[in-house]
Amino acid sequence: MSQFFAKVFSTMVALLVASYLLAGITVSGIWAGFFAAVVLGFVNGFIRPIFTILTIPFTILSFGLFLLVINAIMLALTSVLVPGFAVSGFFSALIASIIVSFVSSILHNMLEE
Repeated sequence: MSQFFAKVFSTMVALLVASYLLAGITVSGIWAGFFAAVVLGFVNGFIRPIFTILTIPFTILSFGLFLLVINAIMLALTSVLVPGFAVSGFFSALIASIIVSFVSSILHNMLEE
């Protein structure tokens, strides 16, 4: 159970960092960041695999770069579901998904040790 909280915490901090660095991402507060991290975890756990399977040809043709587009779509879907968390456009979602992936993986690895 503590791994779950570590993952949610690292994702929440990564979302806050992305909102600080990008003008197109808005997190209204800590609780909005927390709920966005939880919803993003569920979206990545349940909806992302379906998108990944359906877009295998695009992923193969793009040498895996289409997975960045899927990550951006999942982030935009999370912004629709969580009040207080907003993504203004696709490019902002794309850059934010890269930032969130990078920061959350670093924080999660630090919290595991």
